[in-house]
Amino acid sequence: MGASDFPGGLHVFERGWLSANNILFTGGGETVLVDSGYCTHSPQTLTLVESVLGARPLDILVNTHLHSDHCGGNAALQARYPDIQTLIPPGHAQQVANWDPVALTYLPTGQLCPQFGFTRALQPGSSIRFGAEMWQVHAAPGHDPHSLIFFEPENRLLISADALWENGFGVVFPELEGADAFAEVAATLDLIERLNPKTVIPGHGRVFAYVPEVLARARQRLESFAGNPPRHAHHAAKVLLKFKLLEIQRQNFDEFAQWAIETPYFTQIKKKFFADVPARAWIDQLITELVAAGVAKREGAYILNA
Repeated sequence: MGASDFPGGLHVFERGWLSANNILFTGGGETVLVDSGYCTHSPQTLTLVESVLGARPLDILVNTHLHSDHCGGNAALQARYPDIQTLIPPGHAQQVANWDPVALTYLPTGQLCPQFGFTRALQPGSSIRFGAEMWQVHAAPGHDPHSLIFFEPENRLLISADALWENGFGVVFPELEGADAFAEVAATLDLIERLNPKTVIPGHGRVFAYVPEVLARARQRLESFAGNPPRHAHHAAKVLLKFKLLEIQRQNFDEFAQWAIETPYFTQIKKKFFADVPARAWIDQLITELVAAGVAKREGAYILNA
């Protein structure tokens, strides 16, 4: 599924897992970028955008949701393009306006996101022009309660963010915070089935052709998590540890474990799902599993990303 399948002027930058994919539209009167990646990758984000735009400015920045890997490059793009308009989902608009990094989950998860502003909130049920085409704005709660997805009906293109990947979907964070959100994931998958896209541009991973098997895999994964919430929480904790490893690359093992113990989101997950396990033993077990899976390495006193 390559660029030849896209309308003219649509560019997808597939990023590594610390950053979400970026989608750049240059085919219309205004240039538009959907999602901006993680803040430590901001120089690469700017380079990718400038490699296509050249001297042309970036006019509009859109965020599917406000997790740090999707909006961490906002501040850098706003500094590079002072006249840019920034459009965000409505749910956390007040928290962005007041800049509340706790409510936005950046401090609780131990992740980084430089402060940014926004021009207006995007409303589900509306439409927006990306390039030469009009795209529908749909609410897609589950992974994030305020997430949006975008659908272009003529070419049946879907920007799915973390609501649907080729092999699943993103961690259902509201479930970790005490909300019942697995049903919202199911409703979002039902919505995608009704939209019946031809091609999906996910928040992470390669662009893929939509076939029924993709949705079947996602629903099977959802069923396994909904039937065993501690399994989902265990998976989520490993995802958060891996995310931090991607950011820091290498750290003293004890310091890394202590960081996790002191990070509020891990404390919250442990209290809700693993209260009877000592904190250090729980973190050690999670890291051991990351090493066994080949996505982390131990070298002497250090833990390394792999």
